[in-house]
Amino acid sequence: MKHGFRMLAATAAFALLATSMGASAQDKIKIGYAISKTGPNAGGANITQIPNYQLWVKEVNDKGGLKIGSKRVPIEVIEYDDRSNSEEAVRAVERLVTQDKVDLLFPPWGTGLNLAVGPVFHKYGYPQLAFSAVTDLAPQLVKRWPNSFWFLGTSHMYVDALAGLIAKQQKAGKVNGNVAMVSISDGFGIDLSKAARDSFAKAGLKLVYDKSYPIGTQDMSPLIGEAQRSGADSFVAFSYPPDTIALTDQSKIASFAPKIMFLGVGVGFPLYPQKFGASIEGVMSLGGWSKDNAGTAEYRKKHNAMHGRDPDYWGSQVGYASLQMLEQAIERVGSIDRPAIIKELQTGTFDTVLGKIKLEDNMPKDAFWLIGQWQDGFYTGVAPDRTGAAGLVVPKPAWK
Repeated sequence: MKHGFRMLAATAAFALLATSMGASAQDKIKIGYAISKTGPNAGGANITQIPNYQLWVKEVNDKGGLKIGSKRVPIEVIEYDDRSNSEEAVRAVERLVTQDKVDLLFPPWGTGLNLAVGPVFHKYGYPQLAFSAVTDLAPQLVKRWPNSFWFLGTSHMYVDALAGLIAKQQKAGKVNGNVAMVSISDGFGIDLSKAARDSFAKAGLKLVYDKSYPIGTQDMSPLIGEAQRSGADSFVAFSYPPDTIALTDQSKIASFAPKIMFLGVGVGFPLYPQKFGASIEGVMSLGGWSKDNAGTAEYRKKHNAMHGRDPDYWGSQVGYASLQMLEQAIERVGSIDRPAIIKELQTGTFDTVLGKIKLEDNMPKDAFWLIGQWQDGFYTGVAPDRTGAAGLVVPKPAWK
């Protein structure tokens, strides 16, 4: 009996040693992602997400790799084009896990695709650091998929802040309180427009025009014409980058210059000021930056050095911060133990370009600006109302 016990103990010790040796002998960490390199989502993915992945991987590998215990292990990247298609994204993520055997997964771009691949991330127990997705479902999704992290928060966070800004201007007599709203028929637009209807009503604003449009719509002139005739002097669009560009272009042509103009994803992209120049003065959108944040200023400098352009002024800094948190969580765990990494992300406090971040219910609280506005060539945060917030410029200057 004692001999059997000693044999069992020896076998357990050998297994533990073999596991330890296997972990220490790992010569690379495989990170995979499916991302929109083609299709309507490619613009957003190539501005907000892919440059962050490339910058972070380069920085980590320049240090010798991720710190696993007492050694550093370099990163190898495997990527697929999801073609802006949810079914393709799901297939690609499955392939990364089951065939490529990646150690970690990075998320796709956009609310719709993150919702589509969420069950796959959860099924295989990979942390999902969604930083280009906004949904009011986030609190429910965290309960269903505790491995998922929603770094941009909920739709109501943004539209409550926006409704508060418009209502304040209405009380000051600067706008009439009538709002015209358009939204893309995708997870992003559907979720935000639904939240906006509720938030605008609670703020005492009147939604006089409310229309959605399908993905791929290029001619925005009918929507602009109807909004122009609606009597609203506040215009809100929950749009994706191609639509944001089209809405701006065609609003200029139609001389549609509402007192408040809020557009969706793309307003904070570097191509926006490059394309429209001084005309963007006063245009509002999601996100925003702080002029006095040394961390994001240094991040912007590094991004420019590698990619030759500024980052996105909404999701980029948040996304880079999420990757810094992942790196610190891995180092603290000391291995690619995904359940332990998820636990550390849920409970730890992390140093990032945005400052110290501690997640609550798998989301950051008060870590970044919700609403920004182009003012004197800088996309500055105007909400929430806290230290460093710029005053809102109303009315928006006429198009130049």
